[in-house]
Amino acid sequence: MSLISSLTSPAGLRRVLGFDALSGAATGALQLSLTGLLSSWLGLSAPLLQGSGIAIFAFVALAAWLAMQATPPRAALAALVVGNFAWVAGCLLLAFGGAPALTPLGTAYLLVQAVVVLVLAELQWMGLRRLRPTALAV
Repeated sequence: MSLISSLTSPAGLRRVLGFDALSGAATGALQLSLTGLLSSWLGLSAPLLQGSGIAIFAFVALAAWLAMQATPPRAALAALVVGNFAWVAGCLLLAFGGAPALTPLGTAYLLVQAVVVLVLAELQWMGLRRLRPTALAV
């Protein structure tokens, strides 16, 4: 079995969702606990860091709940995937012109978030496509 197949299998998908929840919790906690320091280092406004830090916890709660399900509900998983792709788009918009005072470290921070979340979203999307609707399951 390939790495991609194992990560998008039902058990692998739960691990991906668990990693999404853990990495999101760490990022949210970082942004909320070190807002002032991060704002000066990254060139992102404190309200943006606080607001996105809080918003991350909605994703964390959903990803953690989905990770605990034997078979994640398709609609909830799809909502997480869409949210993750939106997060990637937001990071890229900020990195390439949406944050006027952005530092090189801030650009790197946003691009790392975009890449990590993009990989997670793609694995979740692939896992979602492998899930069969319950009514059609054989």
